[in-house]
Amino acid sequence: MKFVALICPVIFAMLLSGACLGQFSANDTIRLGAVIENGQSYPMAFLPEFTHIGLYIKPEDRLRRDRLRRDIYAVYPYAITAATILSEVRTTLDTLDSRRDRRRYLKEVDRRLDVAFKQPLKNLTIDQGHVLVKLINRQTGRNCYSIIREMKGGISAVVWQSVGLVFDNNLRREYDPTGDDAEMEGMVQVLEGSANYRYQLYRQNELMKMAQKPLVSTR
Repeated sequence: MKFVALICPVIFAMLLSGACLGQFSANDTIRLGAVIENGQSYPMAFLPEFTHIGLYIKPEDRLRRDRLRRDIYAVYPYAITAATILSEVRTTLDTLDSRRDRRRYLKEVDRRLDVAFKQPLKNLTIDQGHVLVKLINRQTGRNCYSIIREMKGGISAVVWQSVGLVFDNNLRREYDPTGDDAEMEGMVQVLEGSANYRYQLYRQNELMKMAQKPLVSTR
């Protein structure tokens, strides 16, 4: 307490001397109103009026958001399945030395994916296809063009890129969670934090089982 009693006058003197060295102006003093409560004076100031307007979503924007959310829920299992399969494929390829074995393995994977996913993916709408391309990029960190090029070769990648562009779907496009795809990212995070996410994982596991089934020879 003695130290506080000693230092406070010193600080006050320093502040006072600093104020005295400056030049006085009309802005040095700010006059405020005051209110007195139980003998104690409190400063009072009137602030500018502030109006808070609730966020209004136009019906067409609400409908667009609902469609986007529905499309995300429809294709999300395919995106996480693609990420899982791609990780397994790359791990397996690292264990194969000969180019022949790698080609044979990729051909087998391609056939199994065709059996498991060809029909379901054919039933997707164009908008769902756009969402799927973005989510695959989100889950794998790679755009669909580079994945197709690795799995099926450069010619196939160019062909599928050309087909995608016909439907305004650029397979080279990168997912932008903080920019153009911020709205989608928010919806995906809500999905991943909800109980529905467990159902999505269940669907993903079922898709994986289909992709891993041995092929039935037609000969």
